[in-house]
Amino acid sequence: MTNKQNKFVSDERKLGFNDVYLVPQFSKINSRKSVSLTTKFILKTGVVWQGTPIIASNMDYIGTLEMASSLQRFEICTAVSKFVSAEDWINQIDLGLNMQYAFPTFGLDNKNYISDYLNHIYDSTGHKAKIIVLDVPNGYIDHFASLISDLKSLIPDVGIFAGNVVTPEGVELLGNAGVDGVKLGIGSGSVCTTSIETGVGYPQLSAILDCAQSAKTNNVLLISDGGINASGDLGKAFVAGSDFIMVGGILSGHSEGGAPTVTENGKEYRLYYGMSSEEAMNTHYDGIAEYRTAEGISKLVENKGPVDNTIRQMLGGLRSSCTYLNCQNITELSEKGQFIKI
Repeated sequence: MTNKQNKFVSDERKLGFNDVYLVPQFSKINSRKSVSLTTKFILKTGVVWQGTPIIASNMDYIGTLEMASSLQRFEICTAVSKFVSAEDWINQIDLGLNMQYAFPTFGLDNKNYISDYLNHIYDSTGHKAKIIVLDVPNGYIDHFASLISDLKSLIPDVGIFAGNVVTPEGVELLGNAGVDGVKLGIGSGSVCTTSIETGVGYPQLSAILDCAQSAKTNNVLLISDGGINASGDLGKAFVAGSDFIMVGGILSGHSEGGAPTVTENGKEYRLYYGMSSEEAMNTHYDGIAEYRTAEGISKLVENKGPVDNTIRQMLGGLRSSCTYLNCQNITELSEKGQFIKI
C-alpha cells in the first residue's frame, strides 16, 4: 500500500499573511521619519536599481502608464500591462515617464518581438528599459524557461523579473534560466480563483519563507506577488524574505488606473478584475477558449480618487513596521523580524 504521508511535501501547515503577526521589540527608532524605504539592488546583469521596492501589478486598470507616472514620485515601480503599445510608451516617456520605475511586461511572446518592442522605444526616445517583467500563470512550463534563456542572450544588459512559481524548485528553475528576480504567487491574489478552479496554490507567506534560501543560493531577487490586503502585509512579506512586493487589489479603484466608473446607490465604483477572468479574456482574447476556464473574478471597487493617499498610507504603515522592529530600513526587516502564529 502507498503511504498516504508521501502525498504531502511537508508536515508543516502553510501560512498566509493573516495567520501571523509581527512581534514588537525594543527599538532605538524613535520616529517614522528616521526610517529609509530606499533600497539598492545590483542585478546579475549589472543593472543598478534604487528606490522603494514595491511594484504595481501588470493588470488592467492597475499597471497603466498613468499609474507609473504617479508612482514614480514615490520611487515605486509599475509593471506596465503587456497590452500597452510601444507608441503609448513613447508618448508617456516624452511626458516624463522614468524607466527606472516603469517596467515593460510580456507573456509567452516571441523573443524577437520583445527585442524589437524594446528597441523601438529606445530608438524613439533614447530611454532604455532597465528591467522587464515576464508574466505567465504557470512559470514551471518548459517553454517559459527557454524563452528566458533566449532573451538573456538577445538582451543581456536588461534585467528580467519572471514568474510565477511558488516553490524552491521553481526558483531554481527560473534562476538557472537566467532571471534576475523570481515572481512568487499562485492562487493568492484577491481576484484570482486558480486555487478554486484547479486546486493548485500555495499560501503566500509560506511561499516566501520556503523560497528565500533558494533565492539566495541561485542569486536572484524574490518578488512576492499576491495577498497584500493592507499595509501591514508589506512588513510581513519583507520580514519573510521578499526583496520586492507586487501589489494589485490595494491599488484598484484609483483614477490613474482608468477603469470605467459605475454609480450604484449614490456611490461611484470602478471595475477591477483578474487577468484570467472572463472579463479579461473577453477584453483581450475575444472570449474564453473552449479548452480552458476562467481563473479570476470581476468586482466593483469604490472609487478612491488619486492614488497618492493610498500610497502614503501604505508607506506610513511600512515605516511603522520598521519602528516596531527596530529597523532603520527595509533590508533590516528580514534580519530582525519575527512572527507569531495567531
